[in-house]
Amino acid sequence: MTTPSTPSNAHDDSLWVRRFQPRPDSAVRLVCLPHAGGSASFYLPMARTMPDFVDVLCVQYPGRQDRRTEPLLDTVPALADQVFTALLPWADRPLAYFGHSMGASVAYEVARRFEREKGVVAAALFASGRRAPSAPRHETAHLLDDRGLIEEVKSLSGTDTRLLGDDEVLRMVLPAIRADYRAAETYTPEPGEPLHCPVVAMIGSDDPKVTEAEAAAWSTHTEGPFALRVFSQGHFYLVRDQAEVIRTLSTHLRTSLTP
Repeated sequence: MTTPSTPSNAHDDSLWVRRFQPRPDSAVRLVCLPHAGGSASFYLPMARTMPDFVDVLCVQYPGRQDRRTEPLLDTVPALADQVFTALLPWADRPLAYFGHSMGASVAYEVARRFEREKGVVAAALFASGRRAPSAPRHETAHLLDDRGLIEEVKSLSGTDTRLLGDDEVLRMVLPAIRADYRAAETYTPEPGEPLHCPVVAMIGSDDPKVTEAEAAAWSTHTEGPFALRVFSQGHFYLVRDQAEVIRTLSTHLRTSLTP
């Protein structure tokens, strides 16, 4: 197994990677990938509260916040290709991935690319609030009109409803939300070998987007250990139960790093 070399500017933040709480002496880097319509700042609380052995890297997709003028990417493979390239300078130590909702699909594809292209197996993949790639549903929210899409987002409590009522903010965020929904809902993984890393599926017990059976199907996508953790609450359980989420991530990361 090979590890990519580290360029001299590896620790500089980039358009894609935000490092809110640098931990240069960490044992592992946890790459956090946002949900549809989400941004890197969604993971700011996690970056601040993770234990010192974890360096949190938060991914910023184009088309939002300081990248709002950039062209949107509306497929999971396109996002994964770009994230993979952006993470190459950070692979001087083990990489783990936490992806929520659409972010879980992107994380899975990035982990596949590292194994296939670089022979680098992830320390762990945390697939949150997302069905396994082998358990698809037919969804078309990305085809709704603006009002319908807003109602869809509100139903999941993923965006502050006060912001969704602001016309100026809506004009900025709706294109990104729609592109992300299109990416998530049209994603079909290419055939390939299963991963070799530990996979932990994490869901809310009342999440309308994923059942326990659909989350358990992540076990078929790795030859490594698998665990399923069910939290209370709905799709955005990780906001309301952050402390327990941090404990879960820390425990599994420590285990994955133990020889």
